[in-house]
Amino acid sequence: MLSAAVEQDPSIHVAVSATTRAPRPGEQDGVHYHFLGREDFEARIAAGKFVEWAEVHGNYYGTLLSEVRDALDAGRDMVLEIDVQGMRQIKETGLDLVTVFIQPPSLEVLEERLRGRGADSDAVIAVRLRNAREEMAARGEFEYLIVNGELSEAIADFEAIVRATRRRTVRMLQKEFTDANPVPRGLQGQD
Repeated sequence: MLSAAVEQDPSIHVAVSATTRAPRPGEQDGVHYHFLGREDFEARIAAGKFVEWAEVHGNYYGTLLSEVRDALDAGRDMVLEIDVQGMRQIKETGLDLVTVFIQPPSLEVLEERLRGRGADSDAVIAVRLRNAREEMAARGEFEYLIVNGELSEAIADFEAIVRATRRRTVRMLQKEFTDANPVPRGLQGQD
């Protein structure tokens, strides 16, 4: 769903997450994920190179700080495709963010989708379904909820959230200011 929404709005940048899991057939390093060895990932954790990270499904996943900085420096909207643990970590930073929980219509549909892509073993699918139940129990911590049933409807819901976020008063006022007319002190650091 997210990739289809981004195709329609190229000003949205989806951060490429890092992971210690092995690439699936067809996945490319730096495109689908940054594939890292466990030791490399742990060294980057220790060095503070992640804006968020977690161990999920037996592997590390995280968002590199450089991914976020590069997109924001380029003036692009940033989307992090993360789990509940990651969202909680980023909320703790105090950053102004909009949180969206995207869920399948049911766990049965999720299982069909996982089995349909043919990329995971039965054991991995069982873990993913157990984790999905736990994550769905935390969906009330998010500001928005999108049920990814009908693809076109889910994309429209996501686009509506992006449009509304872009129209927030503080963001609109910040865009009015240029280098010759700096942002007033009261608006600095806000979004």
